[in-house]
Amino acid sequence: MIDFSDFYQQIAKCRLAHWLHVLPAQLHDWQKSHLHGDLARWVRALHKLPYLPTERIELLDSVSIGRPGEISLGEQKKITSLLDQFHPWRKGPFEVHGVHIDTEWRSDWKWQRLLPHISPLKHRYVLDVGCGSGYHLWRMRGAGAKMAVGIDPSPLFLCQFEAIKHFTNGYKGIQLLPLGIEELPELRAFDTVFSMGVLYHRKSPIDHLLQLKAQLCDGGELVLETLVIDGDDQQVLVPGERYAKMRNVWFIPSSQALVGWLQKCGFENIKIVDENTTQLGEQRRTDWMRNESLADFLDPEDASKTIEGYPAPKRTIIIANKPFDPQHHQEASYE
Repeated sequence: MIDFSDFYQQIAKCRLAHWLHVLPAQLHDWQKSHLHGDLARWVRALHKLPYLPTERIELLDSVSIGRPGEISLGEQKKITSLLDQFHPWRKGPFEVHGVHIDTEWRSDWKWQRLLPHISPLKHRYVLDVGCGSGYHLWRMRGAGAKMAVGIDPSPLFLCQFEAIKHFTNGYKGIQLLPLGIEELPELRAFDTVFSMGVLYHRKSPIDHLLQLKAQLCDGGELVLETLVIDGDDQQVLVPGERYAKMRNVWFIPSSQALVGWLQKCGFENIKIVDENTTQLGEQRRTDWMRNESLADFLDPEDASKTIEGYPAPKRTIIIANKPFDPQHHQEASYE
């Protein structure tokens, strides 16, 4: 199955070492519960990926592995066929030895929107909650993060991440774990915590914000990106059975209402740094994601509305900090 032992060794001597009290057992149980079905098929595909050494791993301006001409066209066709077994690819794009994985989302656009507004990631411990295939984890490492950890319970996303990592020949300081935020203990260890495209999927958004706060060290930064609607600090949309054909959308607040939620959870220095209506060029059907996409989710007669008649997807990015807790530091000094 998936081997996490190298990650355990990496965190054993750093501020995440206390996670080892629960993490190995959690991941063992997760793998045991997924012994059969799609995960087993995807793991077999992972084991067929060829070893292709390269000295070029570009993570600063893109996620690109390999130099032109390093492998033959036959090898390109082989890895294209194997990587296609992990369809659908939603978050990206990736370039692997000349194979362009044109994902549904241009996640690089989101990265460019938020990067000017966040604290520099150099030397930081970073957590990405609901990280999908882990695209942004690679960009976080490219921006200098000391350790970039992503959590997402989807076995497909884990295998997509492992496929990309395979071609980096064991790149350190980065790992995706198949866990949900509710499965994490109160680590208080990350300098920056990202939650992007997750909040509206949570039945209790306040609990989600508190869970994110519990992973931050004192003074740490939350980067929150989520769907919003227009309106004042009292405006919250509670969709019916579906929103943009998604079943699991519970609450979509206005940006101002979301600021109030963050204040209620004890965050400080709260700033709305970006609001952006999702464009058809940013989320679309491709050869690597052949299912329905944004164009299918909007009213064909009025692109300002979803197919159900709700406001079309608009997203905000909000930055906030966890306050310094003198009591916690006093307790920690006696440990």
